[in-house]
Amino acid sequence: MLIRGLGLIGAPGFGADAWEGALRAGWRAPAPTAAGRAAYLVDFDAVPDKTLLRKLRRADKLSKMAVLAAAGALADAGLEPGAAGRVGLVLATALGPHVTTFEFLDGVLDYGDAAASPTAFSHSVHNAAASYVASSLGLQGPTLTVTRFSFAFQEALRLAGCWLAQGSCDHVLVGMAEQYGDVLGYLAAEKLGSAADGRIRPFACGGPGPVPGEGAVFLLLGGAAAGASGCRIDAVHIGCGAPPAGTADLLLTEADGLLPDASGYLPALNCGVPVAGYAPLAGSMLTGGAFTLAAGVLMLRRQVRFAAPVPDNPHALPVVAATAPARLATVHSLALDCGGDWAITCLRAG
Repeated sequence: MLIRGLGLIGAPGFGADAWEGALRAGWRAPAPTAAGRAAYLVDFDAVPDKTLLRKLRRADKLSKMAVLAAAGALADAGLEPGAAGRVGLVLATALGPHVTTFEFLDGVLDYGDAAASPTAFSHSVHNAAASYVASSLGLQGPTLTVTRFSFAFQEALRLAGCWLAQGSCDHVLVGMAEQYGDVLGYLAAEKLGSAADGRIRPFACGGPGPVPGEGAVFLLLGGAAAGASGCRIDAVHIGCGAPPAGTADLLLTEADGLLPDASGYLPALNCGVPVAGYAPLAGSMLTGGAFTLAAGVLMLRRQVRFAAPVPDNPHALPVVAATAPARLATVHSLALDCGGDWAITCLRAG
């Protein structure tokens, strides 16, 4: 699948350029929330063009992030909304609009069923964000939301590949969106033990814990001609047992502190291939591997390896220590879940 465009919004800012800037600049401390907990939060004030945001004034934050990232992917491919032919949409999310859902339930508890907000109710369903993307960008293809805790984004990529192979659409916008909320912050701090200094350590393979984040990432896939990204998705593999040994030029870990025991990563990461992990720049999210994959896309575009932002390396892994030009043909992104299953997304230049 050709990657024709990349769009995203996260704590580092809006757009692929902001993400590349963060990859080059390295780790920065997350912002404190109103409850005093650390989190990687999206700031809409950093979006240079507020046109879409003004049209989305009734939407919740999850939907706004999804629309902005999807629009960014179209713009990166040089396409205007509504002018890209038959465009399908697959949105992956683990927790969906949980903040809006809790707001609606609070309204029921405070005011009763009859006085609860109908707007909050309509935005509390998992498909609301996808509906906003499709309607805001004038998409003419099939639309689906994939919701699961493990590998939702990888499953969305595989579904997009099926649609393109079947000719169901000319392009597919595939993305993820997750939002931070106070309940999520509480669970991360009290149940998972958030990292006290705000640093996610991808190579520790267990502890000191996650730092929640939020954001959205979209890829525009398909098309008959190569796009600006200069790379493609060769395959997405999902399996169980020990992950296969990597044969790529660079191996990315999606470890973000959410697994109490991430030692399953060690055999795959200690195979002599340079490794890196970029979760410390975006935060811990169940579908946050999309940010890591976006880093892989940019590295294949630029032919450069970005240094790991938090290089703590207690297991003596071959971690990328400095940003430097590199000849990269293949980049693989590896994720594990709490059941020991794994997913590998394979990127290739060209």
